[in-house]
Amino acid sequence: MRYREAYDLGRGQLAAFLQERERDLEARLLLEHVCGTRLETLLTEPERPLTEDEETRYLQLLARRGERIPLAYLCGEASFMGLTFAVNEAVLIPRQDTELLVEEAMQQMTGGTRVLDLCTGSGCVLLSLLHYSMDCEGTGTDLSEEALAVARENAGRLGLSDTASFRHGDLFGALDPGDRPYDLIVSNPPYIRTDVIGTLMPEVRAHEPEMALDGGPDGLAFYRRIAKEAPAHLTIGGGLLMEIGYDQGDAVREILEREGYYEVEVRKDYNGLDRVVSAVRSMHMRTSL
Repeated sequence: MRYREAYDLGRGQLAAFLQERERDLEARLLLEHVCGTRLETLLTEPERPLTEDEETRYLQLLARRGERIPLAYLCGEASFMGLTFAVNEAVLIPRQDTELLVEEAMQQMTGGTRVLDLCTGSGCVLLSLLHYSMDCEGTGTDLSEEALAVARENAGRLGLSDTASFRHGDLFGALDPGDRPYDLIVSNPPYIRTDVIGTLMPEVRAHEPEMALDGGPDGLAFYRRIAKEAPAHLTIGGGLLMEIGYDQGDAVREILEREGYYEVEVRKDYNGLDRVVSAVRSMHMRTSL
């Protein structure tokens, strides 16, 4: 099979469930993943023959993609903030929407900032923040040991194993009692309503970890817990930033204001949808749990 022929075959098979743009992109990326090639190969070497092994692997990946396994899991990696992260079905696939959380957090970081990332998953948020900052350190917590293994792998790939640590536990329960407060807490917590999980795309509901999606009956369970427990682990004047669902801005703002945070703001993404909420810890907030 020739290179262009393989690409066209992939486009045809993926057309059953993908729109034209996504179909063409994924057929090309799967082929490049198998052959170790780049975009220009399709343009300059369309008659390049595939080896028997390449052809077999490509057909296998197309079949698995037809089972609605996400492209990122098939390739074992995903791009986020200009970096490449290892991913598997133990972690959510990093999404462009979450880059706004990183961008907003970076505006609050200076040299020496200590960052806590709750529900760290692949570690993409924490590791991006540390990669693009100077002399900062951070901790990521997650309830999934399998997810933490992926995060540690990513820290090693990015050369951040000395500045990023990962701990197993339920939100702040993963921390030690003697830990110093953090200057910044970030999180992309589960925020999808339980009754909505079953309506999600097959790639999400059948393959991404449900524990990283399910935010409880109203989708706000984790925001309540984080808002209540964060002051005990956050410096006075420290920032709390969380990704939110497009329709959760007012509800999360109310939760934070009720707990005593100030400068509570909801930031919109590039599509004009609510995406990140930020707040500041007051010196008057309760710090005992």
